[in-house]
Amino acid sequence: MAIPIGSAPRATVKPEMNVTPLVDVVLVLLIIFMVLAPVMSQAFNVRLPPKDDKDVQLDQANDPQQPLVLSVLDDGSVEVNGVAIEQAELADRLHRMFNARPDNVLYLDGADEAPYGQVLTTVDVARQGGATPVVMLTKKLE
Repeated sequence: MAIPIGSAPRATVKPEMNVTPLVDVVLVLLIIFMVLAPVMSQAFNVRLPPKDDKDVQLDQANDPQQPLVLSVLDDGSVEVNGVAIEQAELADRLHRMFNARPDNVLYLDGADEAPYGQVLTTVDVARQGGATPVVMLTKKLE
């Protein structure tokens, strides 16, 4: 019988990734972050400016149970629930007032002698402040 020479089975090396060191490193990092997470929480002290008188009046007038009424007077000035507000700061103040309310309903009461353009400008500014339904108030005819 003949024996084949050179046809012996060869030992082949299969490349496999050893994940044990990777898992060890990840677990160590996880433990480090878990230990350091409560230590790293920081608190910042914030000093807010004091409220001016208009803000206090608006906070008192902004009862969430009462409707929010925006009035445009004869001379073109604007009031919210009886508190006078400048036209320039109306959108910002309405936005803050709506944040304290469950809805963004705004009732608009325009005086009979108020300029029509001023009323429309006030409605636009109120919508920029977050008033989604702007409801016009009317009086019953007698």
